[in-house]
Amino acid sequence: MIEDGQFDASRPKVEWIDTAVPNPARVADFLNGGRDNFEADRRTAQTMLAIAPAIASIVPFVLDFHQRAVRFLVLEAGVRQFIDVGTGLAGAETGRDLVQSVDPGCLVVHVDNDPMVLTHLRAFSRSAAQGAFTALDAKLTDPAALLAGAAETLDFRQPAAVLLPSSLPFIAGAERAAAIVSALMTPLAAGSYLALCHVASDLDPALEAGVEYWNRISAPHFTLRSRAEVSALTIGLDVVEPGLVPVNEWRPAPGQAGRERPVPVYAVVARKKA
Repeated sequence: MIEDGQFDASRPKVEWIDTAVPNPARVADFLNGGRDNFEADRRTAQTMLAIAPAIASIVPFVLDFHQRAVRFLVLEAGVRQFIDVGTGLAGAETGRDLVQSVDPGCLVVHVDNDPMVLTHLRAFSRSAAQGAFTALDAKLTDPAALLAGAAETLDFRQPAAVLLPSSLPFIAGAERAAAIVSALMTPLAAGSYLALCHVASDLDPALEAGVEYWNRISAPHFTLRSRAEVSALTIGLDVVEPGLVPVNEWRPAPGQAGRERPVPVYAVVARKKA
């Protein structure tokens, strides 16, 4: 997601792509073994890995959680409508058809305002005939406009799931982050869900130095949060078992359990009360 004020809105959006400046989506793509990145992204990622090696595990495990959460929401919770905010390049190809691969009748709105991400989503994603797919140009910092755009595809009288796999760390301020989550969930029907990941401030001390480096050289700035701070984002919702846990501990697939050290990202799925 591209933050407010980072670019001049009067310029054509294609001109926002600056290959000389590291970009969060492209850095994540490199960390996931992708090819949609440039030298500035690769150099930044390699420096951050030298500072905090655990960064190497973050993107793959977040994508794994994203897949497990979607399967839970479709197969166990019965959700058929999704707002996927900030999927990024790392998920644009590998996960673009995930929801409809579980149930072709699902309605999916992918939300981003990064021009390269939107181009990839629109070029590589196609909806099954039974469902619908939209790539929505919107900002997490304007949840009202985001929901208005999503409502052109989804029916908010029925439960929906908001997926926030990677965007909230780019929102500074605990109150602002909580207000955005609340604004997204409040208009949704009872029985709707929130699934989110957030990079942790209290699971790997080296991450703080890595984030300080990122915040010195690029924007949007990145915020780490503690378990208590991430938990506060789900206030008023019913948290699904196993609760708020390191991302690799949220319902791991067979063969994935038993990792000795937690991945320094918290994950949680929560349900809006009836």
